[in-house]
Amino acid sequence: MMKQRFSAFSMGRSYIVEDAVEGYLSKICSQLAGPVTGLLIGQSSVQRDFVVMATRTPQNDESADAEKSVDKEWVSEHARQVSRMLPGGLSVLGVFIISESDAKDTLTTLRQLVFSVEDLISSEQLWMPAEDDVTDCVTLHVNPKTRKTVCRTFDVKDPKSVAKPADWKYQSGVCSSWATVSCWLSIDLVVPLTDNTTCTRNMDDCLKEELKVWAQQVERGVCLIDGKKLPEESEIKTGQKKNVRQTYTAQLLITPNKLMVPDVVQGCGGCVSIRGAIHSRAFLHSNKPKAKLAEKLLKRDIVSTVATRVQMLLEDLQTQNEENKGGRQTEQFFPPRRVFCPVKPTGPLSVCDYQFRDEGLSEMTDRFKEMLDMDAAEEDLDTTQEMIAEVIESEATAEASKETAEPLDPERNSYIGVAMATVVVLLASAASMLYLSDV
Repeated sequence: MMKQRFSAFSMGRSYIVEDAVEGYLSKICSQLAGPVTGLLIGQSSVQRDFVVMATRTPQNDESADAEKSVDKEWVSEHARQVSRMLPGGLSVLGVFIISESDAKDTLTTLRQLVFSVEDLISSEQLWMPAEDDVTDCVTLHVNPKTRKTVCRTFDVKDPKSVAKPADWKYQSGVCSSWATVSCWLSIDLVVPLTDNTTCTRNMDDCLKEELKVWAQQVERGVCLIDGKKLPEESEIKTGQKKNVRQTYTAQLLITPNKLMVPDVVQGCGGCVSIRGAIHSRAFLHSNKPKAKLAEKLLKRDIVSTVATRVQMLLEDLQTQNEENKGGRQTEQFFPPRRVFCPVKPTGPLSVCDYQFRDEGLSEMTDRFKEMLDMDAAEEDLDTTQEMIAEVIESEATAEASKETAEPLDPERNSYIGVAMATVVVLLASAASMLYLSDV
């Protein structure tokens, strides 16, 4: 175990770190064959930050200099994928590097990494920043020989930010008494795709803009915790004893957007309909968390998991672009369902992954190993929160399949490549559906 630790000036941020992270970094030190980078995962609060997991960057087999240099783009892409696997209350807090180089010599590299990681992750976030959001990200340098750790932070919202010292303290059972807030939410969205070349060439941009509007509705929604609307500053009770789980059930009441659509006729290149139910959960630190924190983290998880699945589906459809040629057609797609996996031995915490219909559980355990360096068994996976939906033929689909139309410009349907009548995508427990259709 690492015994020599760096203590920074008290004016910096304080990081309370799970003992398991110390053991993980120590294990990497003993196996070190070159510089190793990775991510630090946890939860930030105004007063202090909690680091509960660390995961090394996967080996880049395509990079010839992978063992000698740090690939900023590779580290950032790893962070983006890991961020998708983190439920509410868990996020990538920063990066670490294990290197025999002096801490001062790695400072520039760490600064570049933490800014690059934050830029890529934030590019996928659809919610508006809150006033109490922590903008400091942590960097950690570990010398594998002396085991000395040097912790610094950067304000990633300030391009001119300089390194600030921070406290890095290990502690056992950091998250063993964290509370869990969960909910199930029904979704019914219709996203029109205007008959506009710029828009239809970038369907993902259109969806992202419309999902931002929906995300604002989620943010304005009323959150009930155990059936009650709690005052924002009221304290959420966490476990009084370690390893005793404290769970809450939430409901989110969303009012549809009341803004009137201008009475203007516009050409429509198609529409996307997202329907169904999703499971969301968030974890709350045990340092007197407030109701407004629980609400914020749960709402962000709802937005994130929907946006992630839509994006994963579009990425999957894009790879099939060349295979979908011909005339008008009706086709069904299934975006992935959410599956959870407990983080051992950190109490109530869990991470998640997304399972497509043609994937087995072994593929998910492989991803947990690759992305999070977790040894998960298939029996550890919680597949009960969302069920794989069965195909349900609707009248609208049946009617659309009988229609005929002239093919449109293939560039306008960048994910399908041809004019489509209706593409139906079913997901999760309440037969969530995503329709992509040309009009």
